Amino acid sequence: MSQTVPRDPYEVLGVDRDADETQIKKAFRRLARTLHPDVNPDDPEAQERFREVAEANEILSDPEKRSTYDRYGHDGLRQRGMGPSFEGFGSLSDLFGAVFGQAFGGAGGGGRPGPRPGGDVAVETTLDLAQALTGTKVEVEVEIVARCGTCDGRRAAPGSKLSTCSRCGGHGVLDQVSRTPFGDMVRRVTCDVCQGQGQVPEQPCPDCRGRGMKPTARTLTVDVPAGIADGQRIRLAGRGHQGEPGAPDGDLYVVVGVRPHERFVRDGDDLVTVIPVPAPRAALGHRVTVDALDEPLDVEVPAGTQPGTTITLRGRGMPRVGGGRRGDLHVVVDVVIPRHLDARQKQLLEELADSIQDRQLHDDESVVGRLRRLWRHKH
Repeated sequence: MSQTVPRDPYEVLGVDRDADETQIKKAFRRLARTLHPDVNPDDPEAQERFREVAEANEILSDPEKRSTYDRYGHDGLRQRGMGPSFEGFGSLSDLFGAVFGQAFGGAGGGGRPGPRPGGDVAVETTLDLAQALTGTKVEVEVEIVARCGTCDGRRAAPGSKLSTCSRCGGHGVLDQVSRTPFGDMVRRVTCDVCQGQGQVPEQPCPDCRGRGMKPTARTLTVDVPAGIADGQRIRLAGRGHQGEPGAPDGDLYVVVGVRPHERFVRDGDDLVTVIPVPAPRAALGHRVTVDALDEPLDVEVPAGTQPGTTITLRGRGMPRVGGGRRGDLHVVVDVVIPRHLDARQKQLLEELADSIQDRQLHDDESVVGRLRRLWRHKH
């Protein structure tokens, strides 16, 4: 018996082979919305097309699976146990529920399931380090499954009643029997007619076609607290996928990314930066201005400062989320040796070198201690 060869996931999503994560996610969302059951109520092939899109996204959005596919194709994925995880979903509502959360359905329990709660949603936003220092407001776009505004999730047209589902007898679930080498296997699935409600509208809502739920795009303003770090999440309770009437809504999680800064490295609540100081200035002592994230700061470089010396400014680092003392700013002194000297400069340095005495080159630090400090600074 012939077996259908899976299509190339890049071709399925319509993206180039070098597409990044954002392009893949955008292509998947666009296709998923067009294959939504509300948009294709009478298309029996919608389920298979969506399954193909979901499997392509599953491969390309996972770096390990994508790398395996690029090298070995679908056979390589199967041999390594990385096959698609959507093979066990029987109905279109099951499949959408796996991708978009419980708002589109799921397996029932012993009897008719109650109102389904909304699933959680995660979105990403990216800040500069300066914004993370002070806190800011950001706008995020999120696609959720929301209750239909016309029927308020009841699925019935205004004024229309609900009647017992004839397919499941009001139970909301169906038992599917499959024959296997080990005997008959029974799998309980959500009724594909009433979507687990046990009732169907006599006259479906014309706006949501009797589904009660609709994909909805929203723009939200999010307060990002001062001191937030790369990878931290902000939870907005009840702003995720909406639940069915009588069930709670899911939460929205905003995952914050903080871009690397060209002059500062973050270490917990501390900041570390490097300032170049000419060798003569380091020998004589020097005052230098550091352009910190929030304001310029004057830093006193003591006479005789050695390469790699760290000057700590207390309380000038990142604030702690929720309040408390700010971290510190560590300023590492990079003593710079001048280059491309002219004749007069060379003469002055030769006179200085000839005048330096042995005792001026030594301090109380041991050779091993100095070696450790310089090695730490280098690495």
